[in-house]
Amino acid sequence: MVLLDQRAGRYWQLNTTGTTVLQAFLNGSTPQQITDALVQARPVSREHAEADVTALIDQFFRAGLVSAP
Repeated sequence: MVLLDQRAGRYWQLNTTGTTVLQAFLNGSTPQQITDALVQARPVSREHAEADVTALIDQFFRAGLVSAP
């Protein structure tokens, strides 16, 4: 998935996991729910998945791709 910010002239290319995390977060899933889903679907430890989900969501906020409700 590629996201484009036309105003700033920036884009982000997300891999499959990044796309899954973003879509789940935008659909209302909590970081814990997203972590649980990743652990069930992929060969990854809970600690690794939790760290990745937290880091990705933080990056989404800092980039302005998502905002607090």
